[in-house]
Amino acid sequence: MDFTPTEDQAEARDLAARIFADLATHERLRAAGTGSDPELWKALCGAGLVAAVAELGLLGLVLLLEEQGRTTAQVPYAASCVYGQLAIAAHGTDDQRARLLPGIGDGSVVVAGAFPAQQGVRPCARGGLSGTAPVVPWLRDATHVLVADAGRRLWLVPLGEGTGTRTGARTHTGTRTHTGARTHTGTRTHTGTRTRIEEIELTAPWSAGRLTLDGAPAEILGSGPGVYADVLATARTAFAGLQAGVCAGSLARAVAHTNTREQFGRPLATRQAVQLRAADAHMDTEAIRVTAYEAAWRRDAGLPYATHALTAAWWASEAGQRVVHTGQHLHGGAGADVGHPVHRHFLWGRQLDAYLGSGGEVLQELGELIASGS
Repeated sequence: MDFTPTEDQAEARDLAARIFADLATHERLRAAGTGSDPELWKALCGAGLVAAVAELGLLGLVLLLEEQGRTTAQVPYAASCVYGQLAIAAHGTDDQRARLLPGIGDGSVVVAGAFPAQQGVRPCARGGLSGTAPVVPWLRDATHVLVADAGRRLWLVPLGEGTGTRTGARTHTGTRTHTGARTHTGTRTHTGTRTRIEEIELTAPWSAGRLTLDGAPAEILGSGPGVYADVLATARTAFAGLQAGVCAGSLARAVAHTNTREQFGRPLATRQAVQLRAADAHMDTEAIRVTAYEAAWRRDAGLPYATHALTAAWWASEAGQRVVHTGQHLHGGAGADVGHPVHRHFLWGRQLDAYLGSGGEVLQELGELIASGS
């Protein structure tokens, strides 16, 4: 195994780091609220950092997502690259690749993912898909959504012009429900059928929505049982890489704080208890990073990687929540301030923990996969 980035991967990572550092500032993130940042999305796509993922591979994407995680930049980068760029490139037809990949690369097409398999979504007798996907991250930014139905088949559902990261042009009517989700009516009609999106807020500001389909037109993506498994493993690896960046950013803030904050005339960083907590968090972060790198490298090399993706997901879930708790704890009272930058890392870390599945759930699936010999 060799996780050393290629020259192209290193250049893309460094460019992404500069763009995220320049545009995903504390002030801009506060101004964005719970929505995505259209200027940042435009800058990433304009720099070719979405289109380049097809050549950089999953390991390259993991490197780029680390940089996003360090700044908790609010754009649908992970979703559109995993469920759009990589999924369609690997499993789409020639027509789907020709029709969709250029738009995904320039940012005019944004793909969200209703993953893992949605038990309430099924093909209906009259054609199309029906059912509800309760939580789809970045759905409010999307023009398409990749839906895994109850039978683990993948469907691309067109949603029309997306919002948030690009134009924000869609107009919705409706009212707030008792759950705090905004319900929209009269949205996105497709030849007599409807696709309805209700805005929901997650722990992290991921422009999420609840997707309800009623005979919505959809096209199948790929065939065979391995397609769903590959996209799911790719997603787990990519989001583990994102968690590695979130944790690294949280720890970096904690180190900076404890080196400058003094107690009884000495920096907090000189206290052994602080050093041990930071050291444990560093080791956890490195474990997340190296397992994500290994899973990504194996996919790019054409090797089996399902168990490795689950291992990365377990570390990202189990260790990730420990790291962001440590980052917040080492800030003392400042860490409890919801307006403090480290609090965003805490929210992202806990959201990724939930999205990847709890450590116990992931570990059980990993054990079953190993026992089956798959």
